[in-house]
Amino acid sequence: MKSKIVSAADAVALIHDGDTLVCSGFGVVGVPDELLLALEKRFLETAAPCNLHLLFGGGPGDGKDQGLNRIAHEGLIASAIGGHWGLVPKVGAMAMANQIEAYNLPLGVISHMYRDIAAGLPGNLSAVGLGTFVDPRLQGGKVNARTTQDIVEVTTLGGRELLFYKAPKPHVAFIRASIADPDGNLSLEREALTQDALAIAMAVKNSGGIVIAQVEFITESGAMLPRRVKVPGILVDCVVLARPEYHKQTYGTPYHPALSGEMRVPLDALPPMPFDERKVIARRAAFELMPNAVVNLGIGMPEGVADIANEERLLRYMTLTAEPGVVGGVPGSGMNFGSSTNATAQLDMNQQFDFYDGGGLDLAVLGLAECDARGNINVSRFGPRLAGAGGFINITQNSRTVIFIGTFTAGGLDVKVGDGKLTIVKEGKFRKFVEKIEQVTFSGEYASTQGKKVLYITERCVLTLTAEGLELTEVAPGVDIERDILPYMAFKPIIRNPQLMDARIFRDEIMGLKDTLLSISLLERISYQPERNLLFLNFQGLKLVSPKDAQDVQAAVERKCKEIGRKVNLIVNYDGFEILEPAMDAYTEVVKTMSEKYYDKTTRYSTSAFLRNKLGAAISGRGLAPHIYETQAEAEAAI
Repeated sequence: MKSKIVSAADAVALIHDGDTLVCSGFGVVGVPDELLLALEKRFLETAAPCNLHLLFGGGPGDGKDQGLNRIAHEGLIASAIGGHWGLVPKVGAMAMANQIEAYNLPLGVISHMYRDIAAGLPGNLSAVGLGTFVDPRLQGGKVNARTTQDIVEVTTLGGRELLFYKAPKPHVAFIRASIADPDGNLSLEREALTQDALAIAMAVKNSGGIVIAQVEFITESGAMLPRRVKVPGILVDCVVLARPEYHKQTYGTPYHPALSGEMRVPLDALPPMPFDERKVIARRAAFELMPNAVVNLGIGMPEGVADIANEERLLRYMTLTAEPGVVGGVPGSGMNFGSSTNATAQLDMNQQFDFYDGGGLDLAVLGLAECDARGNINVSRFGPRLAGAGGFINITQNSRTVIFIGTFTAGGLDVKVGDGKLTIVKEGKFRKFVEKIEQVTFSGEYASTQGKKVLYITERCVLTLTAEGLELTEVAPGVDIERDILPYMAFKPIIRNPQLMDARIFRDEIMGLKDTLLSISLLERISYQPERNLLFLNFQGLKLVSPKDAQDVQAAVERKCKEIGRKVNLIVNYDGFEILEPAMDAYTEVVKTMSEKYYDKTTRYSTSAFLRNKLGAAISGRGLAPHIYETQAEAEAAI
């Protein structure tokens, strides 16, 4: 067989006028710069190819000149369908200047569209986008007046209103990998993300197009283990060996094994955030973190929540994720956004959005740019600047709890933080709480109908979404509502009985948030039915790591038992319960102590046979009858 390894110039010579080019890359991570550079060079020298149609998800670029910004030349691009546009400003400027047709669609929709194209489907069907600017009853995702064709339709299936996104036919794919052999088999072990490399390659190949891969290294045929091959050679037409300077892991890091999951680094080495208004906002948002929760943190200010979680030693009690597929660890920020240090797992992006869209997120923390009285948010378009929605719509529409964070005003805001309070030194020039937002990226009205918990957190106050609109629910110590809040809003929020924000947020010391959050979580897990004298402990999903965690359980349950004032019958739900060995002895001692002092009859249940055996044996070792059943019904019948 002929080797598929070619020069970059020979690879891009295969692209024809009018082709649709799919380009991988999630923002600053994993961008195929060698290929984009070669395409730009060919166009500048020959004026070909021309009138290309771009399809991209994560806006592959650095916010300046690299990535797709390299090919932002009039005549080279005719149209673009993109998810995130903020890091490809030169392409965005062409769209805003009406030089090209342009659409902004949710990142998750584009990611799923690759799979749909590969499967021979006409497009993607999703509830994502309803009530936002991509809904055809608003703008249909169109960016400018030049863009007239409707590619989004409202439809009903199974009695449910959905959006149908028409898929284009792709002709060329630019993807990245770490290693290739002459047959075109690709592995991605040194990449910070796997992205949608496989789905893109399959979509383009099944559409009769060509797939061009940029790689770091070439190995000999047959040298790659099958499990290492992420994209098989049957889907790849050309392989280009990239120069190191055009194959950086991220635009912020040429290469680090921690970003590709090849090593773990001590998190104590991560520097703390400066004590300013950004840290204040991130700290207040961190109060909404929940043990065992799956969390998404957006780009920009939300990145600081990960730093706070690390400072407060909360990371082991929850799982932070990012939409390109990282699960666990500390999500990267700035020029490393989208990657993760010490990640637990790495999914393809379309799989991550399956999880997100299906309701897997417990909490999402996203940026706050513009907000109106109904709680609608705009983060995607501001005058001449096209930021794009990225994964924002997927995430905010499907997470159980959504937190928007940002400063109360913008443009020169100066505050003083310390001694448990906040002082406004100089007000910002621009309002964020406005009468009318430019574009609806998040629909407060749609979220309200879904019963979603939504908070809007700033350095000086917290607002909460209600069915009637935004309510002012918390105010920072040192801030006056009439002086520091209402004059800088274009509307008056609902004001009933706002509380003071926690003073710990405004002191330059560790807040002790771990104990607070675990205590709150435990109290919410305890319920009592006086008519049955039945105490129910919902320990589903609870994870005990240390003896201190076991003691926290005892303190919370004992508080309730003392309040009841007599011995109770007890049922414990251990579904999804996890206890590590360092906590086992302490926890079983807690079970023994509490049983002797506060419980009459006790039953437990769990669907996990492993847990029933492990915990049952440990409880028996304390001289107690384990009574761990498989179902709640069996446990209640035993009581």
